[in-house]
Amino acid sequence: MFNPRYKLTDKIVSDLTHIAETKAVIARAKLLPQAEIRLRHQALIRMTHSSTAIEGNNLNLRQVEAVYARKKINAPDRDIYEVQNYLAALRYIEQVVKKKTAITEKNILKIHKRVTDKTLRPDESGHFRSRAVYVVRRKWGAPEEIVYTGPDARKVPGLMADLVKWLAESEKQKVNPVIMAGIVHQEIAAIHPFSDGNGRTARAVATLVLYARGYDFRRLFALEDYYNKDRPKYYAAINIGKNYEQRRVDFTSWLEYFVRGFKDEIDNVKAKTLALSSRKIGETIETQVFLNPDQLKILDFLDQMGKITVKGVIDILRVPRRTAQLELQRLKKLKMIKQVGKGPASGYISI
Repeated sequence: MFNPRYKLTDKIVSDLTHIAETKAVIARAKLLPQAEIRLRHQALIRMTHSSTAIEGNNLNLRQVEAVYARKKINAPDRDIYEVQNYLAALRYIEQVVKKKTAITEKNILKIHKRVTDKTLRPDESGHFRSRAVYVVRRKWGAPEEIVYTGPDARKVPGLMADLVKWLAESEKQKVNPVIMAGIVHQEIAAIHPFSDGNGRTARAVATLVLYARGYDFRRLFALEDYYNKDRPKYYAAINIGKNYEQRRVDFTSWLEYFVRGFKDEIDNVKAKTLALSSRKIGETIETQVFLNPDQLKILDFLDQMGKITVKGVIDILRVPRRTAQLELQRLKKLKMIKQVGKGPASGYISI
């Protein structure tokens, strides 16, 4: 049975307390729907850019944003696939959280399948590895050096099952979600359960744990940014030794790094939300307008695509034409969108 060893040091406890206090501030912040949607999309783009960049993807932030908006870019197919795949994995995570289902090995396999679609063979994408795996360091002019060896492939299913069981037990014992996410992140990286895509999957599953345990912070954070800003520090922190069997089993030093990174990123989110939480108009303050889920979907689509038609609303919401028109009129009345064009070419854009 997986039973991670770690200490809640003064540093970890202090950072977790700060995170909990900041969580309450972010939850109370009154954001206009358009502002929250844009921050959320920016977080998705940053998460995707940083998580794929760590693994060698060469797309810059603007190119990732273009892929997110379904625009064509001039870049290698593999780089584009990796970005599309990570976005798909994050969308799948949101579906899992919405359904409030338990985190299972099946969820993790589905995340991996989305992360590695079109970049791994079908018999490897979404499947635990069936062969040995190594982490190799490459230096110009020097032979490859094996820096880490994963556990025997035959042990992988059992190790992953133990990790999932530990997750369920930890929830019952009310272990802090940030601690849970950090341990899951490092343990998946240590097991290296797949032939490729282990790092991206580990980071995505850590995000799933945080979202599922109520630590989504309105889905405005991108912890991957913290790792990507100083990759050598990230690699040093997550390093557990030469192989899984003889690994450093105490998670404390990694958790100090992980929790501090989460604290720093959440502080950034707090600063952004407070800056946008109200807009001064003379001496008055325009407070948040609460919208129903369908209206948020319309604004969400608008933020991605720039324009929407009545037919687009019908397709997105799967509602009759009359209902689609009413939702658009309500948003128009709230001065969140405006109509452009006439007749068949008419549509709506954000104000």
